[in-house]
Amino acid sequence: MAIYCDKSLLRDTILDFYFASHQEICTELGLRLKRQRLAQGMTQKDLAERAGLAPGTVKNLEGKGVSSLESTIRIVMVLGLIDELAPLFELKAAPSIAQMERAQLAERKRAPRKAKLVRSTS
Repeated sequence: MAIYCDKSLLRDTILDFYFASHQEICTELGLRLKRQRLAQGMTQKDLAERAGLAPGTVKNLEGKGVSSLESTIRIVMVLGLIDELAPLFELKAAPSIAQMERAQLAERKRAPRKAKLVRSTS
């Protein structure tokens, strides 16, 4: 079963990775790298040469979201985006019990009631 993704939808909207298929995520990342390349005034051929890749590799990544991890990293490095990879897949510390208790207390707080106006009947 082939999965086809309408790229025009991805260009104009922010893709919610949580609900996206793996192919949609790959396509979106390819488009983001293409935008970075174009913003830097590079052609696909220039990028491929600097990354030590075939131009078809860059074309496949940008157009279909298909690439090896190594090729993607080479492209990211040439585009100067290596810092974007640093936080990926880092193990996140679980919140402490004290932090969870503070979060629960914050959820339970209510705004103070407004004072009722007392009318005098005189």
